[in-house]
Amino acid sequence: MTTITSVSTADVRFPTSASLDGSDAMNADPDYSAAYVVIRTDAPDGHEGHAFAFTIGRGNDVQVAAIQMLEGHLLGREVEPLLDDMGEAWRLLAHDSQLRWLGPEKGIMHMAIGAVLNALWDLKSKRAGLPLWQLLSRMTPERIADLVDFRYLTDALTRDEAIAILRAAEPGRAERERLLLADGYPAYTTSPGWLGYSDEKLARLCREAVDAGFPQIKLKVGADLDDDIRRMRIAREICGPGFPIAIDANQRWDVSDAIRWVRALAPFDVAWVEEPTSPDDILGHAAIARGVAPVPVATGEHAHNRIMVKQFLQAGAIEVLQIDAARVGGVNENIAHLLLAAKFGTRVCPHAGGVGLCEAVQHLSMFDFVAVSGTAEGRMIEFVDHLHEHFVTPTVVSGGRYHAPTAPGAGTEMHPASIEAYRWTAPTEVTA
Repeated sequence: MTTITSVSTADVRFPTSASLDGSDAMNADPDYSAAYVVIRTDAPDGHEGHAFAFTIGRGNDVQVAAIQMLEGHLLGREVEPLLDDMGEAWRLLAHDSQLRWLGPEKGIMHMAIGAVLNALWDLKSKRAGLPLWQLLSRMTPERIADLVDFRYLTDALTRDEAIAILRAAEPGRAERERLLLADGYPAYTTSPGWLGYSDEKLARLCREAVDAGFPQIKLKVGADLDDDIRRMRIAREICGPGFPIAIDANQRWDVSDAIRWVRALAPFDVAWVEEPTSPDDILGHAAIARGVAPVPVATGEHAHNRIMVKQFLQAGAIEVLQIDAARVGGVNENIAHLLLAAKFGTRVCPHAGGVGLCEAVQHLSMFDFVAVSGTAEGRMIEFVDHLHEHFVTPTVVSGGRYHAPTAPGAGTEMHPASIEAYRWTAPTEVTA
């Protein structure tokens, strides 16, 4: 048996606000950041587990501190029993009653649990010699179901129903894995659409996205309606009729404002409207969905947990579920989200971009394709061409498709040099 010998953290921040990369109606100056964790053991193979929680600058130190609070659950623990039962690993971290009180099962502490659990998945995948998506896709339906905490879900999805969904997808697993390795998975890009970009840059990046083969782009909206109409007109002229253009308000509007705004933009043939109001307002999203139909409503990147996802689906509040690799309690909870989406027949188009989110979430979509929904029709993963060079196994996208990663692990390991180069050091306080 081997044991966990250290759980180390780093506060890593990239100055993306300098170029307004990532800017939107609610987040004008984000500095893409990673509250980074590394789990090391005394195993002679030298494998380590790497992962992170994503933030946008200030407060990343708070997220790091939350990850450090979980160290006591892991130090000195035998590795093999932990990795052999990742459902129990979830419960070990998520059911600490004193830390759970800070949520419960949401917010900074839950994101910290997600980072640590994802680091364990990275370690497990490396020890298995498989990319995470392939490791998950080859598990039995029963073992996959054992990863999910079904508490609070059984009025919508039971363990038996989840197993039935997974068994129904079993016959085509090998062929879908072959197709994925040969053809990749569809992507769309938000790179043209950041709100701080000039009209000239918007037009250039739209043209580049179409030429690169992306089947959809997304524009940030919500600050000024006249500006949004002008920018949508530019994008539509460049991309041409029928080309899907989604919009993302990043929580900017009240319900009535969202309906009014989307109706004003609807003549430009909107592919979906994303996060039109508070990410916690399930009934508000449902009202917006009715008010802007047939424009689909998409959300999920800020959904705290599986219970919120369940309720969004039960309420008919969304047509597109946007899972996030680093917002909830890790791989396990995102598997619950994928199973819920399969139960309700809802397509999944993950949120990515950020730093490392493309690298992480591609594994979840590919697992979904192979072992859960069995389809990529109408589904795609967000892609933003930022910061991939800082990862040991960076995302590879060409022809508008994600190439399936083949390197062992979860894709969440950063280069040590990048960690050190962008490690945050608080400014020295100057007193009079």
